Amino acid sequence: MVSKTDRKFERVRRHKRVRTKISGTAECPRLCVYRSNTNLYVQVIDDDKQTTLVSASTLDKEIKTKKANKEAAKELGTLIAKRAKEKGIETVVYDRGGYIYHGVVKELAEAAREGGLKF
Repeated sequence: MVSKTDRKFERVRRHKRVRTKISGTAECPRLCVYRSNTNLYVQVIDDDKQTTLVSASTLDKEIKTKKANKEAAKELGTLIAKRAKEKGIETVVYDRGGYIYHGVVKELAEAAREGGLKF
């Protein structure tokens, strides 16, 4: 009998595998993405000190699109790039959170690059 795969479990497994290879430092923090059904959340994290340096989500007042779609991802990418620049962060390592680099995750990354972040 064929069993159905648990998509959330597989995503977490991919994320753990990636997290063994990448880590954020003070010079090059980690840009972490979480995507729920309704919203998008982005954090810039220093893993050495275990602190969040900058965060943004579609729940913020600056974001006009309050959904987890491509338009909101573009707005969120430019917002996180602007906030990171204000804190003096220019280079990050991109952590897609186990999600496929496609659609919303890809739009967010491209908008952050256009906003001035290097990764």
